[in-house]
Amino acid sequence: MHRVVVLALDGFYPFELGIPQRVFGSADGRYEVLTCTVDGRPVRSDSDFTLSVEQGAEVLRTADTVVVPPCSMSLISAELPAAVADALAQIRPGTRLVSICTGAFVLAAAGLLDGRPATTHWALADTFRRMFPRVALDPKVLFVDDGDVLTSAGAASGVDVCLHLIREDHGSEVANSVARRCVVPPWRDGGQAQYIEQPVPEPSATGTAATREWALARLDQPLSLADLAGHARMSVRTFARRFQEETGTSPGRWLIGQRLHRARRLLESTDLSVDRIAGEVGFATAASLRHHLQASIGVSPAAYRRTFLAGAR
Repeated sequence: MHRVVVLALDGFYPFELGIPQRVFGSADGRYEVLTCTVDGRPVRSDSDFTLSVEQGAEVLRTADTVVVPPCSMSLISAELPAAVADALAQIRPGTRLVSICTGAFVLAAAGLLDGRPATTHWALADTFRRMFPRVALDPKVLFVDDGDVLTSAGAASGVDVCLHLIREDHGSEVANSVARRCVVPPWRDGGQAQYIEQPVPEPSATGTAATREWALARLDQPLSLADLAGHARMSVRTFARRFQEETGTSPGRWLIGQRLHRARRLLESTDLSVDRIAGEVGFATAASLRHHLQASIGVSPAAYRRTFLAGAR
């Protein structure tokens, strides 16, 4: 059984600390989730209670995946407390590491993110860059999967990254089942924009939501920017601006993302040929699907399908 160990640090955030147990613990016994502190003693939360655990840092030696949830920024510095550094040093090489929100600061302070892509909460991006200039920070995404190290942004993106790992480990059927039990969306792409603080457009009949729904029902058809703007009864320029305001991305990138999302689900759940899937989701050719999938996640459709078939067994 895959063992997930959650490291609870002083000043931990209760909601994020509970995410791994809630998500991995809903996967029908495929994961064992344990919580530890650096010394096995109780730690205080950032709220009005403390947490007692049964394990100290020695359990980190047995972990297949280690999750570092966030803790209060007042307790984080570029140099880790000796007890935390000693705890992290017990993690075996090759263990999968996951951070949620400010947990990325802990991994970075331990030197585990040097030279690697990572993310954290968008509001702390400038602070992170000043403290850890060797990390390739992208504060606009929900999570970054860099193989054996995954970092996620604030709060709900911790759910996203855990579901992503279940999907990688066991396929979409298991991940979707877990999502239903947790009553959360089954999938949000790691490259999706964080909900960065920005002016919110006033709700009106001239928004783009209805057009997005319209487009999702027609992904198998060629859809130009002019087609989308025409459905929304806007000029192309106005539609592009409103779309960016409402979604954080351009209409073209959004369409490609939605087509890839649907293609991935078909690769996971059907035996349709790549050519057939390309047509079903609106790519002109199988070569176009291969190109966009390779650019998005770094694998071919055939390799992606093999991965999920292996994970489902």
